[in-house]
Amino acid sequence: MNLTRLALLPVSAILSLSLGACVSQPGQKANLAHEQSMPPAFYGSQNPFASESVYFLLTDRFVDGDPSNNQEDQGGEYPTFNRVLKGENGEQANVGYMGGDFKGVLDNANYIRDMGFTSVWLTPIVDNPDQAFSGGEEVTYGAYYKDGGKTGYHGYWGTNFYKVDEHLPSKDLTFADFTRKLKQEHQLNFILDIVANHGSPAYSMPEQQGNFGKIFNEQGQLIADHQNIHPEKLDKNNPLHAFYNTHTGLAQLSDVDENNEAALDYFTGAYLKWIDQGVHALRVDTIKEMPHAFWKKLFDRIRAVHPEIFIFGESYSYEAEFIAEHTREENGGASVLDFPGRKAITGVFENPESDFRELLSYLHLDDGVYQNPYELMTFYDNHDMERMNASDMGFVDANNWLFTSRGIPVIYYGSEMNFMTGKPEHQGNRNYLGQDRIEEAKSHVIHNELKQIAGLRKATPALQRGLQLNLDFNGQTASFYRVYQDKGISQTALVLLNKGDKAADFNISEKLSSGRWTDAISGEQYLVDDSNAAINTRVKAHGVKVLLLNARANHPQLLAELAKQQESLFPVSAKKTEIAAH
Repeated sequence: MNLTRLALLPVSAILSLSLGACVSQPGQKANLAHEQSMPPAFYGSQNPFASESVYFLLTDRFVDGDPSNNQEDQGGEYPTFNRVLKGENGEQANVGYMGGDFKGVLDNANYIRDMGFTSVWLTPIVDNPDQAFSGGEEVTYGAYYKDGGKTGYHGYWGTNFYKVDEHLPSKDLTFADFTRKLKQEHQLNFILDIVANHGSPAYSMPEQQGNFGKIFNEQGQLIADHQNIHPEKLDKNNPLHAFYNTHTGLAQLSDVDENNEAALDYFTGAYLKWIDQGVHALRVDTIKEMPHAFWKKLFDRIRAVHPEIFIFGESYSYEAEFIAEHTREENGGASVLDFPGRKAITGVFENPESDFRELLSYLHLDDGVYQNPYELMTFYDNHDMERMNASDMGFVDANNWLFTSRGIPVIYYGSEMNFMTGKPEHQGNRNYLGQDRIEEAKSHVIHNELKQIAGLRKATPALQRGLQLNLDFNGQTASFYRVYQDKGISQTALVLLNKGDKAADFNISEKLSSGRWTDAISGEQYLVDDSNAAINTRVKAHGVKVLLLNARANHPQLLAELAKQQESLFPVSAKKTEIAAH
C-alpha cells in the first residue's frame, strides 16, 4: 500500500507531553517547547484513498444509456441479449447482455455522487467473447458454478485486455472521455476492475467457438489459444499454449501461467494503458488464485509508473489471517475486501435480535493481523454472493455502521433500495436496475438515510481516517470514538448507534475529552468541562448520532490508548525518534 510512515512519538513521550510531566535538560528547552506545541499524531491511514467511499456496479446491469451499442444478436447456440432464466414461482434472472454502458453510468453520475460517494467501481471494461458459452454445464435458475449458455456481460472473461468491450462505449464517449467526465463534471474517481488470473472459458465446447479460450494483443494478433483442449493436454512447447497452466483452475476458464514472463508483460502493459486514461485505483479479481510473487511483480511495475495508485484485491475467504497475507509489503502490499467483516456485518444486521458485540471480532484494530486494517474495503454484499437479506431498517443500520467504523465502505448497486434482497447469482443478484428504479430509489428510506451518513463521512476527516477506540457494544447499541490529529487537523468523532426499534439513551463520560461537542447532523451542542463531565443524549430507533469535537483530544486515558494503538500500526525505532527526557 506504499504507506508513508512518519516518525511518531512513542507512548511514553505522548503520555509525558499530555500530562505535562516532561522536564527538560539544559540545552533542550527549545526542542521541548516545540514538541509540546505539537499535538501527537493520531490517524488510521495517511493514504488519500482512505477518504473515499465506493459505489460498485455491474455496468451491463445498471442503465442502458445508449441502445445503439447493445449488439442484440451476436450469434451462437444461445441468445446473447436478455436471456431470461425463470424460477418455479415466476422469479427471473438473466445471463445475457442487458444494455448497460458507460453512458448509462455517466447519465446517473450525479445520482451516485449525491448519495455521498466519491468513487465508482465498474466491472471489467475489456473485450469479452461475443457469444454465450456453449460448453460446461448449462446454467439454470438458481444454479451455482455453471456457465453453459452464459455471456460475458460481467466482463470477467477477457479475450483482449487492450481493447474496450464493444457493449460499453458510444461513438462520442470513449473510456478516456468517460473517466474524464466522471472526474471533471461529477467529482467521481474511477476504480478499474482487473483480471490476470484467467481469460475466458476455454474448453468443453462441442466445437471451437468464436474467441473463447483466446487472447489477443494490442494489435489484434492472436498470442494465446486454448484450442478447446483440456488443460492437462496442453503442450507447453506450443507457443499458443504456453500462456496457460496445464492444470484446471476455476470452472472451464483458461488459467494463466503465473511463471510466464510474457503473461506478466502482457497484463502490465494493458493495465498501464488504462490507468493512463484516468484510473484512480485498481480492484484485483481472484487475487488468492495466483501466488504472491506474481502480484508483487505486477504491482511493483505499475507503481513504478503510478506510485500513487491504490490497489485492493478480492481474496474470497472468511479467514482474516489468510486474506491479511496479501496486505504484507513483501507480498505486494495490496489492501483487500474485508470478507470476514462481511460475514460479521450480515450476521448482525440480518438478525434484529443480534448483539453489536458480534462485530468486534473482525476489526483487528491493534493486533497486527493486517498491514493496516483502516485501509480494508468494507462491505456487506456483492455480485458473487447472496445480497444481504435484511429489512429496510437492517440496511439503514448496516450503512450507519459501515460509514462510521474503520475501513473504506463499498455499497453494491441497488442496495440503496433493498433491490433483490437475499438473492444470489442466477436468482436475481445481478438483475438489471434501470432508470425507472433509480428514480424510485430517490425516495426510498434506505437511500435517504444512506445519503445522510455517507455525506457526513465525506465531510468528516475523523470518520475517514481516524483511529477507532471502542467504548460500549451491548445488544442494540454501540458507542465508539474516531480520533484524527494530523496535518493541522484535530477532530474527535463520538459515534452513537442504535439498531433497536425504540429510542435509546446514552450517557457518555468514559475517556471523554473536555470542550464543545457539536451534533454533526442537528447542530446541537454539548459543553463538557469540570462541572459537566458527561454527554447525555438520545438516539432515535435505527438511528445514529455523530458528535464532533474540533479540537485536540485531551483526556489522559484516551490519549494513552490512542498512542498505544498508533504505535501498533506504525512502529517507530528509537533511532528515528529522539525525545527530550524525562
